Amino acid sequence: MNRHLQTSYLEDARLERRPGTRLFVALLFGLLLTAPLVLNRFLIGELSLILIYGIASIGLMILVGFSGQLSLGHAAFLGIGAYTHALLLSSQVPLIMALLGGGAVAGMAGLLVALPAVRMSGVYVAIVTLTFSLICEQVLIHWRSITGGFGGMRVPSPTMLGFDLSKPVAFYLLCLTLLSLTIIVANNILRGRSGRAWVAIRESELAARSMGIPVGGYKILAFGVSGFFTGIAGALFAHHLGYLSPDAFRYPTSVLLLLMVVVGGLGSLAGALTGAVVVGLLPQGLAMLRDTLPPALGEQPGLEPGLFGFILVATIIFEPTGLYGRWRRLLETARSFPLRAHPGRRAPSRHNKR
Repeated sequence: MNRHLQTSYLEDARLERRPGTRLFVALLFGLLLTAPLVLNRFLIGELSLILIYGIASIGLMILVGFSGQLSLGHAAFLGIGAYTHALLLSSQVPLIMALLGGGAVAGMAGLLVALPAVRMSGVYVAIVTLTFSLICEQVLIHWRSITGGFGGMRVPSPTMLGFDLSKPVAFYLLCLTLLSLTIIVANNILRGRSGRAWVAIRESELAARSMGIPVGGYKILAFGVSGFFTGIAGALFAHHLGYLSPDAFRYPTSVLLLLMVVVGGLGSLAGALTGAVVVGLLPQGLAMLRDTLPPALGEQPGLEPGLFGFILVATIIFEPTGLYGRWRRLLETARSFPLRAHPGRRAPSRHNKR
């Protein structure tokens, strides 16, 4: 296994210890900052959506990838954050406070879901989250005095310090800023006591209990933190849509978010971002692919959910560590070449020598 030699006690406080990785992150951030200079309005809008998916994917990764709790209802937290944010903006609440309010209400909803979920494990946790998502969907449909039902709700334009952030470039920079802050905050949480406890619970609840870790409390905390980040993403998603409707926060959206963390690679923030990029580009790629397919196949209404399901099953079977896991193995092989032995070969034993 490739290890990093520490030369200073300050390296433990750094978000990333490898100079090469820090250089790559700096270059990537620079490219994202300069992207509006070369991209048109449509591509900037699509890139903003990918950044929003990145925040939501990090929120789901904390729950699924680090604490080991399967969720099939994260679209509910996305919707709670979106509607709460829109209602706060309509009440003349400042943008930053409305964003935090949307995340806070979604986080409290996560704590509420965690109360019955922590008493269960495995597929039963997924059933609880799915049930919560279906309940939220019905609330959004029938609570017309607040949500507008199927008639929808208009989202006020985002403004801060007198600046209109509804323009594509300004909104893109807002999404990029919030994604950067989300990565920093999530990385610090995962490196702390809570992150280590979540990983211990994911590996073995029995072992975690024997070490004195309050498993139930940390599971509830994971739901709350996950809901908060997803609520922030929902608030930005509301501005991306411009007009809210319950159809945007149904079960297929939950599957889309789960597909991001599985395809990207469970147990890694980089995997969450990788999955957000790959899966976020799939709808546009499929839209272009429809034009080249035969009409009998390209005009099928269930083509997109079917493709997402196929990718999810194929990833679980053939690449369970996700795209980022494959990339890490390739890097490890390159760093140790030519000393790395083939996994199917064994070094000759001295007893077999003649």
